[in-house]
Amino acid sequence: MLGVTILGNNSAVPAFDRHPTSQVLTMTNRKFLIDCGEGTQIQLIRYKIRRSRISHIFISHLHGDHYFGLVGLLNSFALLGRQQELHLIGPPALQEILELQFRLADTRLSYPFHFHPLQQPGYLMTVDDIEISCFRTDHRIECFGFVFRERKNPRRIDPDAAAAHNLHYSWFEKLQQGMDYTAPDGTIINNELLTQPGPKGRTYAYCADTKYDESFIPVLKDADMIYHEATYLENFAEQARVRFHSTSKQAALIAKKANVKKLLVGHFSSRYDVLDEFEKETREVFPNTDLALEGVCYRMP
Repeated sequence: MLGVTILGNNSAVPAFDRHPTSQVLTMTNRKFLIDCGEGTQIQLIRYKIRRSRISHIFISHLHGDHYFGLVGLLNSFALLGRQQELHLIGPPALQEILELQFRLADTRLSYPFHFHPLQQPGYLMTVDDIEISCFRTDHRIECFGFVFRERKNPRRIDPDAAAAHNLHYSWFEKLQQGMDYTAPDGTIINNELLTQPGPKGRTYAYCADTKYDESFIPVLKDADMIYHEATYLENFAEQARVRFHSTSKQAALIAKKANVKKLLVGHFSSRYDVLDEFEKETREVFPNTDLALEGVCYRMP
């Protein structure tokens, strides 16, 4: 299953029972927490997401609405006796912030903790069959977005062809990677006669705080689903620009130009108590858009 559960969809200030930014991405057997605004651990409990299953936390930047819930969550993991290792990926200064808080509170973590500094765009890591990379957005301080891409075997074994050639299972992995088959008598059988094209891996991209910026469209190209901030409606486009944020229509334009399949919009300003107009404005440009509503899991087939 690949799905995104929204924990927080508001911008800087909690309002109208909306919380600062946080979401959980589920891919295969992994759960990744993306940003950790104030109240995140309460939302994890409310929506019955098992905290112990979170293996990696990604923090996009050091504005408080994206990480003020982090130290509390890390401390709760320790109080609950967590043993599984945890990886935190975030701006380098975040490590200093956490070390200070832990030292002053004499906090001792019960689990292996690994910090990975975000220093430049590009490849970050591979977790199981998921390749993770990052890209810079255009925000008031340094800020990164994240791309999660499934890596699938390029080929699938054709069972009928395999049986016809008495193919031994020890060859399956090599064939899935595209190699030709060498039979016991030395005959070479072309890979395409024994396999079929494999399924395309799915891609999810998280576009953190940013003003309208087409420079990262190539990173998002053809993604199955993206999340893009939409702090303001279009009539506040100038304010969005000055504050390094985006409007609903600008988020839709990025999705359209990147040819993505589905768009989620969030990070709504507290000036709006009702969000219906965000959905209307965005869908005028990019119809396959949903509001990122808290507690909802948006799935990809």
